[in-house]
Amino acid sequence: MTLLPEDAPRSRSSVDWTLMQLSESMPLWPLLVGSGLILLSLLTGWRWLLAIASLGTLAIAALQLLPPLWQRWRYRFEQTETRETLALLGLLLAVVGFSIVFDLWRPFITIYSSGDWDAIGAIGEGVIGAFGQILLALVALVIAWRQYAIDKRLTTQQNQITQAQTIDSFIQGISDLISDEEGLLEDWPLERMLAEGRTAAVLSSIDGQGKAKILRFLSHARLLTPLKRDHRLGRAILDGSGGYAEDRLEGIPVIQLLSMLAGMDLQATDLRSVDFNRADLQESDLQDADLSQANLAGCNLSGSRLREATVAQTRWFYGHWETATPAQANLTPDYETGIGTGAIVEDVDFSQIQSLSPEARYYCCSWCGSRSRSTIPGGCKGIANRLDR
Repeated sequence: MTLLPEDAPRSRSSVDWTLMQLSESMPLWPLLVGSGLILLSLLTGWRWLLAIASLGTLAIAALQLLPPLWQRWRYRFEQTETRETLALLGLLLAVVGFSIVFDLWRPFITIYSSGDWDAIGAIGEGVIGAFGQILLALVALVIAWRQYAIDKRLTTQQNQITQAQTIDSFIQGISDLISDEEGLLEDWPLERMLAEGRTAAVLSSIDGQGKAKILRFLSHARLLTPLKRDHRLGRAILDGSGGYAEDRLEGIPVIQLLSMLAGMDLQATDLRSVDFNRADLQESDLQDADLSQANLAGCNLSGSRLREATVAQTRWFYGHWETATPAQANLTPDYETGIGTGAIVEDVDFSQIQSLSPEARYYCCSWCGSRSRSTIPGGCKGIANRLDR
């Protein structure tokens, strides 16, 4: 919703702040006294009193009205549409000014001075009339542009509201689908398939910020984490500490992202602490995204863009950084040594990546390939290229 001037955030200078404080703290009795003196002077006919009372009342009213009006006008001037309109008017005035400087109006002034009314009429009908039509067209263009900007803003706000409602409905639907009356997780195979289908449909219909909200919800609700199951009913097993036990090797998550995020635009999104659980992020755009404490182990990041992304305490692999290797479809991961647990980082753009740990830097330099090694901050000197070996 568009902020009104009184609701919009303001960056006041010291002078503005002083004026606003003075306006808000000034009592009303001087204004009432000044108004009363003006009425008294009008009744008695004392002109000297009328002049003094009018001057004092004018000063008091100005102190009351000018600071709020200045704040409103300054808010209007900060809007893009107002700046563009004023810039267009300035351009027109500059054109008129240059025409006067270079005496472009001299022939017309000469004709008007000569008294030739036929020529004057022709000029008025042709040149001035055409100029007036051009001005009317420019005014219509400004009005149309203003209307377009307002419609675009309203459409954006409506889309945001609709997306928020879609996300709320998705969260409520998933919660009702996989939980029983006692609030425990109850995800039978059909329910897991329905949950995955709804997730895939929603992720394909919202923007990057909406995708990030859904991923944070699913991850913090541990719906993306492989959970330990009993081998009879397949239900998730409690860990005895108020949660469900995790089993990276044989566990089954409620929702598997699989290739839902492949090629997605997640630029500049908040993905902190998201457990991607070996998802396919191939060719995805993660530029300037916050991946702090996220779990990228086993994910396919080949060809993705991580330029300026924040990866503080991000997990790229399990086990030791010297023995960890990228995940492979036909290789059972070893979570102690790290073999087959790491992220696939071939041809990833690491330019200006933030907070990359030394262990993660060693792993990425080892397995990202010759083209990506040059994009890793600090370089890969002394680290063998194990991918192209």
